[in-house]
Amino acid sequence: MSSSSAASGISPIADAAPLSLCAREPYVPADRLVAEMVPPPRFDSVRFATYLPDPNQPSQTEAVGVLESFAAGLGGAHAAGSGRRGFLGLGRAPKTRTPAGPRGVYLDGGYGVGKTHLLASLWHATPAEPALKAFGTFVELTNLVGALGFQQTVQTLSGHRLLCIDEFELDDPGDTVLVSTLLGKLVDAGVALAATSNTLPGKLGEGRFASVDFLREIQGLSAHFRSLRIDGDDYRHRGLPQAPAPFTDEQVTKAAYATEGASLDDFPHLLAHLAKVHPSRYGALTDGLTAVCLTDVQPIPDQSTALRLVVLADRLYDREVPVLASGLPFDRLFSEEMLNGGYRKKYFRAISRLTALARDAKGLVETA
Repeated sequence: MSSSSAASGISPIADAAPLSLCAREPYVPADRLVAEMVPPPRFDSVRFATYLPDPNQPSQTEAVGVLESFAAGLGGAHAAGSGRRGFLGLGRAPKTRTPAGPRGVYLDGGYGVGKTHLLASLWHATPAEPALKAFGTFVELTNLVGALGFQQTVQTLSGHRLLCIDEFELDDPGDTVLVSTLLGKLVDAGVALAATSNTLPGKLGEGRFASVDFLREIQGLSAHFRSLRIDGDDYRHRGLPQAPAPFTDEQVTKAAYATEGASLDDFPHLLAHLAKVHPSRYGALTDGLTAVCLTDVQPIPDQSTALRLVVLADRLYDREVPVLASGLPFDRLFSEEMLNGGYRKKYFRAISRLTALARDAKGLVETA
């Protein structure tokens, strides 16, 4: 028995002691960032046919029809020339005139109405090989620019038929200019765009910074998209029981030792560790995990820490990793000031996703 298990009084049931997120500092090469721009595992098998529109929300059915037509229209040669361009833009085909009008669709709606399901379905339905399609969150896209540099990112993505951007958010003026310029160049290169967000394009940046100073960039970005509003309730809460209450430290620890491939970390220590790992590596941080077990969940102390946790929650949700926790319930992680501030959409999304993962983790205690 390890010294940690002996000290805790827990007899390990799994072959080894739990893993620790705090012990991981993954390195992710730039080529992996590009290669992994595909729908996350949770959305590997989704298709338009598996999306179940709410009969009381006609906008959901309408969105499916629009996206199916959009995907069908992306067949044939790339708008700026046919043929695959090499990695990092080598061997680019000659550019031709791109079609006039919007080159993308923008899915706007609340939490849990199936926007990511529809976006991933569009990616799967687009008649092009996977190497000609890219799918990533807004954060992953900005991280790609950070890893490759702006010009290299433009060259790398400009050979694609489609770029899907999930959870499109503009958190600061720098990102406004960066993404607006990047997407403008990609549209000029003939790349079709699709995005999801909780905010219409013309409202991006509202409540976060003086958007009037960047109105030109925001309006220019909006012009690239046809906006589709998707109404509905959060499917994660439709007909489902309330999220389970937090468990005790002993229950969480016992479950971690009983679950092969689980991690076990003290929540405050994990928050401190996230500050040392770039958010672009949070996906790699969770590689191989079957569950995340956290003890002593406490209120988030500041906004920077909160935003890092949002990214981790997204990566865990994408990978369907259950989260078992003791301490504070997940709906009390963020202060009222945070929930009423400019990043409130991110925080509500994190609460929704962590709550869903907490439900998934309930069985770990029952079988420990």
